[in-house]
This record gives sequence, structure tokens and C-alpha cells, in this order.
Amino acid sequence: MSLFYSKLYFSFFIAFGVVLGGALLAGMGSVFLWTPPKVKMLEVANSLKIWALVAAVGGTIDPIRVIESHVLEGQLSVALQQISFILFAFLGAHLGTQLIQWMCENGG
Repeated sequence: MSLFYSKLYFSFFIAFGVVLGGALLAGMGSVFLWTPPKVKMLEVANSLKIWALVAAVGGTIDPIRVIESHVLEGQLSVALQQISFILFAFLGAHLGTQLIQWMCENGG
């Protein structure tokens, strides 16, 4: 498997894991504090979505800097790779949020 595809998979699953893990741990914390976990899990999943994207891509400035420098030089393939990493990270974060919403909807 090439390095590009492995980075795509890692960006997807890191963003997915950040949202899913953060929301589930927030739900556990709310149970310990005697507050409704469903509400807290939904809040945390929605607020973690952008941070999961940032964590999966590895920062906000570096990918944008790579896109800018390579597009100005005429190398579109590197810029498209960075855009696809961001897209897959967003897809992972969105899928994690949708999974939490589905679990909260069907769980109570």
C-alpha cells in the first residue's frame, strides 16, 4: 500500500477516533456527575468535530502552506493530496458525529 493511501486512512480514523472517544468519555464523565449523558455526548461530539479535523491533519497552518507553495509552483498533485487528507479527516469526524447522534437517538 502506498504512503498516500495509508495517510488517508490514518487521517480518517484519527478524526473518527477523536470524536467517538471524546464523546464516549464525556458520556462516562456525565454519568459520574449525575447529569444526562445523552445531552453531553451530543454537545461534545459537535464541538470536537473541528478539533478532530485539526488533530488528524496535523495542524492548520502546515497543510495550507504546502497547498499554497505547490500551487504557485504549478504542482497540483501535492496540493490535491493535502486537500484529500483534509477531506478524509472531515469525513471521519462527520461519521463519528453521526454515529454518536445515532447512538443517542436509539439509546434513549
